[in-house]
Amino acid sequence: MDEQGRPEPPVDGDEAATLLGFLDYHRATLTWKCAGLDAAGLRVTVASSKMTLGGLLKHLAYVEDHWFSRVLFDRERTAPFDAVDWTATPDWDWDSAADDTPEQLFGLWEDAVARSRESVAKVLENGLSQPARRPWPDGLTPSLRWILVHMIEEYSRHNGHADLIRESIDGSAGE
Repeated sequence: MDEQGRPEPPVDGDEAATLLGFLDYHRATLTWKCAGLDAAGLRVTVASSKMTLGGLLKHLAYVEDHWFSRVLFDRERTAPFDAVDWTATPDWDWDSAADDTPEQLFGLWEDAVARSRESVAKVLENGLSQPARRPWPDGLTPSLRWILVHMIEEYSRHNGHADLIRESIDGSAGE
């Protein structure tokens, strides 16, 4: 663990342990950037962007559910994402976060991460080349490896946003 309580990825792990280690590291980075904030703090934006830390939590809960449940296992969306008209409100996850309490946002995200970890554990024994059950519209099917790398990229990109937003709130900076 580092000084922020994030698990350090293994320096000599196999491919799966390394990928999962980096994904958990980036999940913990988001937790660090959002820690201790009240509802007002989770609604702060920077410059002309309407992105908030609360929106990041809700969006990443959706992304976790999408990739590790909907795509990997071809399951239907879980609540609250199953009741959204995504065509009419494509930014619902971002926009609706302002109506949620910090407890709701953290709970939604933490539950999604827990389900994702369970999903990965179920298929990991078949290897990282395990194809997802839901193909993309073009017929291609991502592997578990691709999904894990994509999720690392997703968290990395959004943790950069989280850095800027958190620094604007209380000056907390780092990584």
